[in-house]
Amino acid sequence: MTKQTRTSERLRAGVLPDPTHIEHLIEQACDIAVVVDVQGVVTGISVNSDSASLGCLDHWVGRPFDDFLTEESVSKFHDRVARMRADTALVPRPIEINHIDNAKWEFPIRYSLHRIANTGAILMLGRDMQPFAEVQQRLVREQMARERDQQKLRGAETYFRVVLEASDTPMALVDPESGRIGDLNSAAAELMGGKADLLTGSAIAQAFEGRRRSEFMDALKSAASSDEMKGVEVVARRNGRVITICPQFFRASGDLVLLCRMATLEDVDAGGAELANTLSSLFASTTDAIVLVDLKGVIREANEAFLVMTDAAQLRDIKDQSLSEFLSRGAVDMKLILENTIKSGRLRSYSAQLKSVVGTRLPVEISAAHLRQRGGDMGLGLIIRDVTPLEQGAATDSSAMVSDDAMKNVMDLVGTASLKELVSATSDVIEKMCIETAVQMTNNNRVAAAEMLGLSRQSLYVKLRKHGLLHSGDE
Repeated sequence: MTKQTRTSERLRAGVLPDPTHIEHLIEQACDIAVVVDVQGVVTGISVNSDSASLGCLDHWVGRPFDDFLTEESVSKFHDRVARMRADTALVPRPIEINHIDNAKWEFPIRYSLHRIANTGAILMLGRDMQPFAEVQQRLVREQMARERDQQKLRGAETYFRVVLEASDTPMALVDPESGRIGDLNSAAAELMGGKADLLTGSAIAQAFEGRRRSEFMDALKSAASSDEMKGVEVVARRNGRVITICPQFFRASGDLVLLCRMATLEDVDAGGAELANTLSSLFASTTDAIVLVDLKGVIREANEAFLVMTDAAQLRDIKDQSLSEFLSRGAVDMKLILENTIKSGRLRSYSAQLKSVVGTRLPVEISAAHLRQRGGDMGLGLIIRDVTPLEQGAATDSSAMVSDDAMKNVMDLVGTASLKELVSATSDVIEKMCIETAVQMTNNNRVAAAEMLGLSRQSLYVKLRKHGLLHSGDE
């Protein structure tokens, strides 16, 4: 079979003009070809094999063409055909109509209309517009998405400006390269003696006395990069006020920006003095003991409540001594507090006993925090709370130290074993509970647990193995 014959068979469905001379034209010029007779019935159809999205439309043959048009396309099609038949010299313009098929499938086609001589029928050569429609839909969706993004951006900018203006702290955003003010709030403009709209976009160095731009920007960058909270002291050119600028770097959309917070020396001194007085009053009057120690556990400062708990007459009696001397388990407690606090930054609810200088003991609960600042490490701050009422309440319940299941197992032995055996079983239960508690308190640190229990490391491993507390892989 020749290529021409195969093409002819593929193009013909129903009755089409003999395609001997036009099959190549139809193949290259259109995606779909339809012949509609005078009554508007489809007498022939051809679909280009490259237009797979159109599928097979042979079932259109013998049915009215209007059955496969959307409602708005029917009137458009009939109007164009009527004008074409009324004026035989008229060369009709292409028409774009929307087809429907199987009640759901809809696709747009752009047709050029051609008269078939002596028959009154019309040959319609169409180009599938669905790819163009999809591109248009994507463009519309992208445009809508862009508009939504712009609305979000405008909303974010509004939030930023409202928050910036509502802040009582004078702030300015400065480009670290050009040294120009990108934005600032009214508080900063007032402090600098100008107006926000006039200062925006100007060089920040121009607002201060005796400052060259390059020198001033180097000072701001150096302060922002420093580990210490250093400020740059300047004098406002317009009002002569002494201002301290505390710059800080942050990155926005890949660009570095300087956030410059400003304050007068009066504000800095007043704020710092007020906070210091408040903390000093809290430190002195609280009923809980507060102790400041260095990283070795040596006492640097303590409040009156700690002196009362330890029966110390004055601070110099306990200052520069190790806190471990006032803990019942001594170095073991101190080591656990230091290691866990430095590791995680804080420690809460550590139970211990506090020893006074005269030897009395007090049950306490200790919370600790690792104190740090940019200048260096300040040590640890500990809050020690007396829990004597809680301990007394717990002591009234004699079975609180032993679990109900363990006590039941022991009581079940009464009558079946001697008193010596019963005491031995009870001792094993208590021994197991003490070992479990020590291991838990030391976060599974076997060396610290052994020190806490007064055992050697080897003895602890023997007892762990005895009570089934030594898991596989721990040995």
